[in-house]
Amino acid sequence: MLSDQIKMQPSLPHSLYRARQIKDFEGLAAEQVGTTLYGLMKRAGDACYQVFKHHFPEATSVLVLTGRGNNGGDGYVFAAIAKDAGLHVQLCQVGDDKDLTGDATQARNAWRIEQGVIDSIENADFEKPDVIVDALLGTGLLGTVRAEYQRLIHKINLADKPVLSIDIPSGLNSDTGEIAEVSVKADATVCFVGLKQGLFTARSAEHCGKIYFAGLGIEQEFKALCKSTVSRVTYPDICHYLKPRSRTSHKGFFGKTLVIGGNKGMPRAARLASEATLRCGSGLVKVLTLPENLLTILSGRPELMGEGVDLEHFDGQVIQDWASVLTIGPGLGQDEWAQTLFDYVLASDLPTVVDADALNLLVAKPQWKENWVLTPHPGEAATLLGCSINQIEKDRYSAVRNLRRNFGGVVVLKGAGTLICDGKQVYVKNVGNPGMASGGMGDVLSGIIAGLLAQGLDALQASTLGVSIHGLVADLSCTAK
Repeated sequence: MLSDQIKMQPSLPHSLYRARQIKDFEGLAAEQVGTTLYGLMKRAGDACYQVFKHHFPEATSVLVLTGRGNNGGDGYVFAAIAKDAGLHVQLCQVGDDKDLTGDATQARNAWRIEQGVIDSIENADFEKPDVIVDALLGTGLLGTVRAEYQRLIHKINLADKPVLSIDIPSGLNSDTGEIAEVSVKADATVCFVGLKQGLFTARSAEHCGKIYFAGLGIEQEFKALCKSTVSRVTYPDICHYLKPRSRTSHKGFFGKTLVIGGNKGMPRAARLASEATLRCGSGLVKVLTLPENLLTILSGRPELMGEGVDLEHFDGQVIQDWASVLTIGPGLGQDEWAQTLFDYVLASDLPTVVDADALNLLVAKPQWKENWVLTPHPGEAATLLGCSINQIEKDRYSAVRNLRRNFGGVVVLKGAGTLICDGKQVYVKNVGNPGMASGGMGDVLSGIIAGLLAQGLDALQASTLGVSIHGLVADLSCTAK
């Protein structure tokens, strides 16, 4: 049974940290409560065992694979507790004893006092154990994974056995969620002291399994010492942004949203965005599109208004005079028609959601605005920053901060573990599923955010709540019977 000190999804802490922050401050926090780093290691091993018994209650045998650092030390402590509890334990260490560092040496010596055997990695039996415990690399991984570890990680993944990773799956970058070569695919991961930010974005969802957290008795002291600039945000945290409506309210209370887009062959992108805006509660929604697209967009959705834009006769003042919120980009294209409408939006001082082709147009005419929301996927983010998609995904946290620094407002970097940055904090949203990998999903999100802006939410509130609604509805659609 898990102690009160161990938390699991969805009750994990909100603050996220870089590995360096943990390393710099955990010792000071330990001193404040009267313990040592080795004392923390013993607590970590005990927490691992509790998670092991909770997550794999039927397991009676375990293969523990330890590395050379403190992550390996945690594995030694776990192994000793498991052996004392009557489990069959095989412990295999990478390298020689002389390669061990820090408090891991003390943990290894304690294991030997318990008559524990240390096998070489070559003798590891991947067939017999019920569970494999990954205590190989931990958060100290920098750069590439050495060949000996790559081979071992491949063996773990091919063994078809449940895996518990200690602190972080070996091979996964704890700061970015990037995988340089290969990473353990764990069924569960138990994290210590502070949650690592790499566990919640990029490739992490494929490798962490269920995440557990143990503060090791220093969580509050650590938080007081170390400021976090990255936070998890969940729907219960922010659902209060939308207040119950007064029984005497009318459509004029909830804003006028102008959706600009729907070029040749792409009317339905504007339809998706505008309908999402309506469904999220904007009082009035109008679409500016090509004249020939009006019937397609408005058919079956009589609540929408529309105006066909012929550049020869178009008075751009309608953008400023009619609307309270703008959305530009869904199906916009990049021709003269799109560029002209985009220029009108750039000249406006209205709150604006910028998506899709409008983000590509922004590259040629970069601007910095405080009151807009940019919603790029990794490809659009790469275009905006003049780099490759691989560079974006290599460090999504740096990418979203750079986008905000260059263009202002609130930036929503979409993807697995969507990141939202307002220049002060980065917020992580873990909602959604692979079923959302289809055309039109981004148009719907831009419409949701615009609809929330129209009802008086600020850009950060509309973005965090909009991403939540978008992903949670997708998740509910997958679980509905």
